[in-house]
Amino acid sequence: MNLGLPLENGGRAADDTVSSRLSAFLAQREPELVGFRRDVHAHPELGRRELRTTARIVEQLESAGLAPRTLPNGTGVICDIDPVSIDPTAPEYHPRHGTGRLAIRADIDALPIQEAGELPFRSTVHGVSHACGHDLHTTAALGAGLFLAEQARIGRLTRGVRLVFQPAEELLPGGAIDMVEAGALDGVASIIGLHCDPKIDAGRIGLRVGPLTAACDTLALRLSGPGGHTSRPHLTVDLVYALASLVTELPAALSRRIDPRAGVSLVWGAIEAGQASNAIPQSGEARGTLRAMDQRAWNQAPDVILELVDSIAATYGAKTELEYVRGVPPVVNDEHVVDLLREAAHRALAVPGGAGPDGVVPVDQSMGGEDFSWYLQQVPGAMARLGVRAPGDQTPRDLHQPTFLADESAIAVGVRFFAEAALA
Repeated sequence: MNLGLPLENGGRAADDTVSSRLSAFLAQREPELVGFRRDVHAHPELGRRELRTTARIVEQLESAGLAPRTLPNGTGVICDIDPVSIDPTAPEYHPRHGTGRLAIRADIDALPIQEAGELPFRSTVHGVSHACGHDLHTTAALGAGLFLAEQARIGRLTRGVRLVFQPAEELLPGGAIDMVEAGALDGVASIIGLHCDPKIDAGRIGLRVGPLTAACDTLALRLSGPGGHTSRPHLTVDLVYALASLVTELPAALSRRIDPRAGVSLVWGAIEAGQASNAIPQSGEARGTLRAMDQRAWNQAPDVILELVDSIAATYGAKTELEYVRGVPPVVNDEHVVDLLREAAHRALAVPGGAGPDGVVPVDQSMGGEDFSWYLQQVPGAMARLGVRAPGDQTPRDLHQPTFLADESAIAVGVRFFAEAALA
């Protein structure tokens, strides 16, 4: 059967490979995808407020004949792409739904960070920007979805694919929990995702088997006492001294109670206590994050911290209140899914001008948190790193910084990567 492609000798379509079809798709649609990314970048939205971004995604998917559905609060999108068989005697396609979908996840929220620089499509929302590259993740997943929808129509999609555009990745608890509750993993056999990496050149993809990110929780520690005059600390609770002791002693004590090989790190981000130099306050608070590279240590941490807080504070007579918020477990990449992604990455980069096999690079475990891990508590999956550093750019850049900058050539690489994985 000829699908409109030129035929070689023997009746086989010339250069009819996934790679060639992707090249043809990108030659036509890449400018539109770049335009979509720039539009999302210019209109960033914080977690669980991504109404405009959601509407733009839905618009694109519906224009491709797909049937996306949004979450009840109006942010986040789930969209299925089903295989079809072509029956030359029938006027329409016949879906082959089957089981065991591959889910492709992208996060859509921005950060409360003022963007630096003068991009023509810089953020138009004061104090909010895509300083973590979620606009690229979203565009890569959308582009792959549009391509896979075309492949389904011509009978080239052999397994069901689910696009998961997730809100609120930057919040705790994150939007992955919302998506799971909305049925995003129903009928899913495995899930994949990618994340921008400004330390890897655009055109390269980073992979790792096993732990990729750390677990991350937040905690707020509040101390209270009767207060008093700084000339008589022995007659009251010297609250600032007690809070300072907890802030310095707790991380050290924690390292002696949990296996140091687990990479547990407690770092404070805010301390507040008192206003007058000669008055001991009645209350104070310290807020920070706990990160762990090992899930077993992450499970231990809350009970150990509570015990240590009570023990240290008792030395000074202070009353304690600990608010401990579970954030995310570590992302642990499944070996078999990483094998699939490695093959997809090799094919995605084996194009004219591509990096080839050398473009697939190993990456270290990060201490950053990522709520993609909640999906991996339910189904096997893996996350890859998408290089976004402009080749030759020596400017130090990192995620969650006002100066974060992504090379837009990474969009096409992300589209190829997702599509190749889905069609493997």
